[in-house]
Amino acid sequence: MSHARDGRITAVLGPTNTGKTHLAIERMLAYRSGMIGFPLRLLARENYDRAVKLKGRAQVALITGEEKIAPPRARYFFCTVESMPLERPVEFLAIDEIQLAGDRERGHVFTDRLLHARGVEETMLLGADTVRVLLQTLIPDLEIITRPRFSELSYAGPRKLTRLPPRSAVVAFSASEVYALAELIRRQRGGTAVVLGALSPRTRNAQVGLFESGEVDHLVATDAIGMGLNLHLDHVAFSRLRKYDGRAPRDLTPAEVGQIAGRAGRHMNDGTFGTTSELGAMAPELVEAVESHSFDSLTQLYWRSRDLDYSSPPALLKSLDRAPPMRILARAPWAEDQQALAVLSRDPEILDRAGNPEAVARLWDVCRIPDFRKTLTDQHVALLRRVYRHLLDGEGILPEDWVASQIRHLDQTGGDIDALVARIAHIRTWTYIAHRGDWFDDAAHWQERTRAIEDRLSDALHESLAQRFVDRRTAALVRRLKGGEPLVGAIRKSGEVLVEGEFIGRLQGFRLALDDEAEGADAKALRTAARRALASHIPLQLRRLEDDAPEAFTLGPGGEISWRGAPVARLAKGGGPLSPRAEPLPSEWLDGAQRERIAKRLGLWLDGYLRRRLAVLYRAVEVDTGPAVRGILFQVAEALGALPRRDLAEALRSLGRADRQALAKLGLRLGHAAVYFPTLFSARTLALRALLWSVHHGRPLPDPKLAALLPADLAEAADESTLQALGFLRFKRGKTAVALRIDAVERLAGEARKLSRQGSFTATTALLRLVGSSEPALACALHALGYRAEQGEAGPSFAPRRTGKDSKKPRRARRRAKARPARGSEDSPFAKLRDLKVTP
Repeated sequence: MSHARDGRITAVLGPTNTGKTHLAIERMLAYRSGMIGFPLRLLARENYDRAVKLKGRAQVALITGEEKIAPPRARYFFCTVESMPLERPVEFLAIDEIQLAGDRERGHVFTDRLLHARGVEETMLLGADTVRVLLQTLIPDLEIITRPRFSELSYAGPRKLTRLPPRSAVVAFSASEVYALAELIRRQRGGTAVVLGALSPRTRNAQVGLFESGEVDHLVATDAIGMGLNLHLDHVAFSRLRKYDGRAPRDLTPAEVGQIAGRAGRHMNDGTFGTTSELGAMAPELVEAVESHSFDSLTQLYWRSRDLDYSSPPALLKSLDRAPPMRILARAPWAEDQQALAVLSRDPEILDRAGNPEAVARLWDVCRIPDFRKTLTDQHVALLRRVYRHLLDGEGILPEDWVASQIRHLDQTGGDIDALVARIAHIRTWTYIAHRGDWFDDAAHWQERTRAIEDRLSDALHESLAQRFVDRRTAALVRRLKGGEPLVGAIRKSGEVLVEGEFIGRLQGFRLALDDEAEGADAKALRTAARRALASHIPLQLRRLEDDAPEAFTLGPGGEISWRGAPVARLAKGGGPLSPRAEPLPSEWLDGAQRERIAKRLGLWLDGYLRRRLAVLYRAVEVDTGPAVRGILFQVAEALGALPRRDLAEALRSLGRADRQALAKLGLRLGHAAVYFPTLFSARTLALRALLWSVHHGRPLPDPKLAALLPADLAEAADESTLQALGFLRFKRGKTAVALRIDAVERLAGEARKLSRQGSFTATTALLRLVGSSEPALACALHALGYRAEQGEAGPSFAPRRTGKDSKKPRRARRRAKARPARGSEDSPFAKLRDLKVTP
């Protein structure tokens, strides 16, 4: 193997932020001619623009796969590494990021330039110190200059996204994760710029411009920022330390972490790096390696033969796959161009038409058309096949009508982010094709047209990214707050709260509801600004509440009291179940005296509201009657309208006829199982009673869905106190339990009483319907109501249980019972039936 020996060869090695690129450009511009190869089109363009300002447009050229600006008398060439015109002699030549010779995908290109690209007077290789040993092996007379980092890089540990300092970049390794993180930062901090490898250089520059201008303080990016993007970053936070490298997920190497983290800090400004809190802390040995810039040396560089055999496509493939001449050089994995050649070489028509070295060389040129979608899909291979056919059929020229039809459908700026990214990838491929000037009759026209489409799509993509991930309103407010500037606030009659003319929320009652997009930005600071505007508005708001009509207030199902739709208070325990308090909701805008005024006004409204809804209870408590009646009414009212009869048994026995008539007149029913007010059993009133019960007893509000359960299920799902609050009674016998609403219990008792007049009775449809169609539940409920179950041939039957009270039956009934023969006597009908002989 041989390589040029012309001129001085130096390697400038060191970590990021050492000024290596700046040094190379200064050296180049001191010569009469020069060329520098960059790893990215973006970097080539950025440094080309810098050189134009110094030397003038006529002396500087830009050559990349998708862009060629080459004035006739250009002396300085800024190129991507792949596009360097090596046939052109220059006094100075440099290769940036030479350690990429160890990259699986593009390493063979950097290795080729390392071995064969030389300046007449001076050649300079720029890169990380990890490539030092291999460079010294390949170039024995190499002069190495080590450059220290200008600033210090230190580990700051894990931090929450909301706690990241300004001028921070968050690094992720997939587009979906970048978008998710950007969305979160937009909600929390007002906005972020986004940088992905799939973005066009124009879009990427525009996004970086958002960050550099200070319009946003954060950047979310893939590892694309690790390669030469010059940003004013103070901190780099990793959300992941693993990436998919095209074959499988793997951990980042310490050198890769250092390359990305090194973007923090600019010139003499120190930088920090760390992780997001979700990832956790970095391993101590990784931190040590990054802080000290001490990484393992590369052990091999990737290589691909440049001595190609154009006799046939298979021969070309074979020559590309030759073994390297040295052990420290590894055969490069098949790149996109090589894979495309392999696919097209299997096409019989291609093989037939590529029958001479010129046609094979042209096929190889076509295969090197990049697929910027990085998929090598059938669609891309089909495009290469058609380009090759057209070139052969058109004597090396592509038909303009076909080219126009291919790019016409890409000139659309509508669609979402993913659609725009896909169109940009397509048009970049066509931009590359257009810069093969020998393939067109009017190459300049197609270069201009494809570039214009790419620019339009790039601008549309930038606008879509900014619209999605930058809340300019909130970002501007946060910047002013952080700068300590006073903010002016105001409140519209509709309740909208404005700060610096921007809507930030709405005054609901006496609480500020921040707008969803402003909530996360800097809620405390925005509320502080709003407080200034609300200071004079709150007294007016309070007077409106005090003067408003009763219809302006409502009581919600959860106990909240709302004023014109805005919650302002909640029910709290008072002196009794029928006298809850109205407790104003917490508000940073109200003082103690104002809260007392709200409580007083709402207390008056609440008392009137409950008196209207539960009038029968208030009338029962306030009626002037005898002590026996008053005692029963008080207990029933305290229980909010219903009590099991057993709880009042003693008081009920002391009642006279007049007392019972007085209770009936007030609407109180003395039922078989409960004493209750039947008018309080509508669904709406039951819900209000349950609410008052929960407030007074400090218990959770019963779930209204409980009442929809079957009686047996309900008895198991809630305790007795909760059931009573819902208007139910619980009965239990053995392992069977049943819960029935009080009015249903009374209907059951009435139906059973009617049936029992004819003697024992069986379970009817009407009875079963009242207990959820469960025979065990019916037996349990009837037992509680004083009935016994008897098992007969036709099933169970029920009859009143005999008790001591049975001796008090009317005299005629006792005589009938006495006249009837006992079941066991000889005169009994049952005895006659026993002796009856039945002949089959």
